[in-house]
Amino acid sequence: MIVEPLAAPADGVLPEPLLTELTALYAANWEFFTLSGDFPDPHGIRPEQVAAPIVEELANPNTEVLLGRTEADGRLAGIAITLAHHPDPADPDPWIGLLLIDARVHRSGYGRALAGAVEERFLAAGRTAIRLAVLDNNPQGLAFWTTLGYEVLGHREDRQHGRPCTVMRKKL
Repeated sequence: MIVEPLAAPADGVLPEPLLTELTALYAANWEFFTLSGDFPDPHGIRPEQVAAPIVEELANPNTEVLLGRTEADGRLAGIAITLAHHPDPADPDPWIGLLLIDARVHRSGYGRALAGAVEERFLAAGRTAIRLAVLDNNPQGLAFWTTLGYEVLGHREDRQHGRPCTVMRKKL
C-alpha cells in the first residue's frame, strides 16, 4: 500500500478528482455510517458532506490525514485520520480518529497495512503507544483492532457526539 499525507488545500477546497474518490470511499461504507450516525442518509453521502470534515481536520496542526492507495493501480483504498495529541492533556498517546477502508476491498489486507503505516509513523516520531475508540455498536471494528494487538482500556462516550465507545491502546 502506498501511504501519502494529504496536504491542506491552500484555498480550502479539495481537488474535484480527490473529492470524487473520497466520496466513493465513504459511500461504500454506508453500513459503518449507519452505525455511527455521521451522515443523515448513509445511502446518499454527498461530496460536500465528505469535504467539510476533512478540510476541518486538515486545518488542525495536530491532525494528519493519510491516504492509502493500492500499489497496483494507485486507486484509493483507505483513509486514516490521526491526532498527534489528544485534547485531554492527561492523555499522552496519539490517536487514530478514523481508519476507513473501501468496503469493496474489505478483507484484502488494506486495513492492516494502513494501520501498520500509522503505527510506524508514530513509532518513528518517538511515540510509544497509540489509542483509538471503537463505537460499542461496531463489533467488527472491535474484532479488527483486537486482532491487531489493541487492548481495551475502558469505556466512555466520544467527545464529539457522546456515543458509547470502547477505548483501546497498543504499545508500539
